[in-house]
Amino acid sequence: QVQLVESGGGLVQAGGSLRLSCAASGRTFSSYAMGWFRQAEGKDREFVATIMWSGGSTVYADSVKGRFTISRDNAKNTVYLQMDSLKPEDTAVYYCAASRSGGRYSWLPRALTDFDSWGQGTQVTVSS
Repeated sequence: QVQLVESGGGLVQAGGSLRLSCAASGRTFSSYAMGWFRQAEGKDREFVATIMWSGGSTVYADSVKGRFTISRDNAKNTVYLQMDSLKPEDTAVYYCAASRSGGRYSWLPRALTDFDSWGQGTQVTVSS
């Protein structure tokens, strides 16, 4: 498993942007598909985006499509989530996660149970 640490959260006004980073430990980062999830207060954790181990393919939740961009730099063991045109409903704790099966079989997992390792989360608050 890899250890994951998110950063980059904060308070931003509606319409603004933030970029989240997730740093991974270990030498096998490039063998994992990486995902972002979020959990708003009182709600279940939900899928946001996933990127394949190579960075060549991505998938997004409908609620963020066209506004958020997931990317990765395997040389830096880091995955990013660029969030633009933020809305108050984007307010949540954002988590990054690593999927070994996604990397091994080159697919784009979206379910929580498809991911093996999780970060501690970073708070994003969007004010109206």
